[in-house]
Amino acid sequence: MRKALTIAGSDSGGGAGIQADLKTFQELEVYGMSAITAITAQNTLGVQAVYPLSVEAVVEQIRSIADDIGVDALKTGMLFNADIIQAVSEQIILNNWKNIVIDPVMIAKGGASLLQQEAVSALKKKLIPLSLIITPNIPEAEVIIDMEIKSIKDKEEAAKRFIELGVKNVVIKGGHDTDPLETMDLFYDGYEFAYLKSKRINTENTHGTGCTFSAAITAELAKGKKVYDAVVTAKDFIQAAIEENIPLGNGHGPTNHWAYKKRSSLIK
Repeated sequence: MRKALTIAGSDSGGGAGIQADLKTFQELEVYGMSAITAITAQNTLGVQAVYPLSVEAVVEQIRSIADDIGVDALKTGMLFNADIIQAVSEQIILNNWKNIVIDPVMIAKGGASLLQQEAVSALKKKLIPLSLIITPNIPEAEVIIDMEIKSIKDKEEAAKRFIELGVKNVVIKGGHDTDPLETMDLFYDGYEFAYLKSKRINTENTHGTGCTFSAAITAELAKGKKVYDAVVTAKDFIQAAIEENIPLGNGHGPTNHWAYKKRSSLIK
């Protein structure tokens, strides 16, 4: 049994965060575990409140999992502040965990800040150097790398700068691209670029796409897949989830976490 851990915030609306991660792990047939960093009150319209947990509470959750069940791969999502980032980094080192996926969650779909400003420095200095792959969207990459990204060349330069921070692989997601017909994710392993294109879907129901994409990568890494292969599967997973999205609520609805398995069963 392969095991994946998510260290992230809870989404009461069920579309993103811990809830999206665990749904994704289940659909990709790995055993999912969680360490919650913050409780959020949110729905498709936005984030109404954020209640961060104490560092001690986060660490004890991680310790409980490490001492008994173990971890084949883990992802981080909403870490909220520098103290939590520091503590999570220490636990990764202590447990010698290697398959680390960082989804640098900063801003919710509705615009609410989910990462304090001083935490960006801790992310760059403490957590990124420990990770196997990081999966920023364009606005997140711009903040972390401190550069404007407007073109493919900009994405390539940003990817190189991420590698310089110590991460081994990077995917800069293309959801914020301006092309109305397609999106292009850029994958870079420090040696070669790969360009993963997909049809742009005209929908507002994209809540939790970043969480789901990074969780799919984590699940595939837990199963022993190579990084690029894990990214390709995650790309297929999130594309299916967006194309068959769920029209719930009055704002940004969630993606469909069972769409990928449903399609796979039909193909078989």
